[in-house]
Amino acid sequence: MFTLTHLDTPPPEALKSQVLQLVVDYLGDISPVSLTPSNPLYQLYQYVVGFEVHRYLDSMDGAQAGKPELIMALDADDPAILLGFALYLPYVDDPEACALAYLAVDAGHRRQGIGRAMVAAMVARYPHAEVACVAGKAPYFEALGFMPLAARGPQVVLNTRSQASPGVVAVQDLAPIFQSKEVRQIHSYLMKQHGEKAMSNAEKQRDRLLDQLTKQADHLIETFTAARRLH
Repeated sequence: MFTLTHLDTPPPEALKSQVLQLVVDYLGDISPVSLTPSNPLYQLYQYVVGFEVHRYLDSMDGAQAGKPELIMALDADDPAILLGFALYLPYVDDPEACALAYLAVDAGHRRQGIGRAMVAAMVARYPHAEVACVAGKAPYFEALGFMPLAARGPQVVLNTRSQASPGVVAVQDLAPIFQSKEVRQIHSYLMKQHGEKAMSNAEKQRDRLLDQLTKQADHLIETFTAARRLH
């Protein structure tokens, strides 16, 4: 069993570290790049996405509009144990709208309704909710009441309403993270460990995967749009 806790300020350090651990453990599930651990770039993206979530959590400490909010699923018997989390961004100028940034559930506690409950709690607060995910995960969100609206690169954008919010959401800029000293050091380390050819192949594999995901996203939207016209 689990309980849900909503936070609009940073979580305690012990729970924050568990949030970040879920990000590292399930990067392939929550990242739009969807790399597998066999790709040498996986470690680099673990750092980048983990640091992005770290920045989101830190930015909860303030009074700025549109700051992130967090729903955590905690073990009912031991609330010090995190089972899953949903990190989402309220729209700055639309009090009903939010965008789900990250959703993760510990593998040992899946199929227990945790993800569904966290999304439902988010939608109860912000009924005009949006999420972007790879096409393979779209049916999960469709079952939760979201409908596909558009393709955005390798992801499908789904919404609880038939149109996107006209508001603005404050997303993190990943460019400075990718250009940081730490990322350059990780890349250099991976280059030494795997070699230039392996890293070049890893980048090509990533790009092929993104192309494949983009085609899947486009196809899903085309299929959904055609089906909607028939009805």
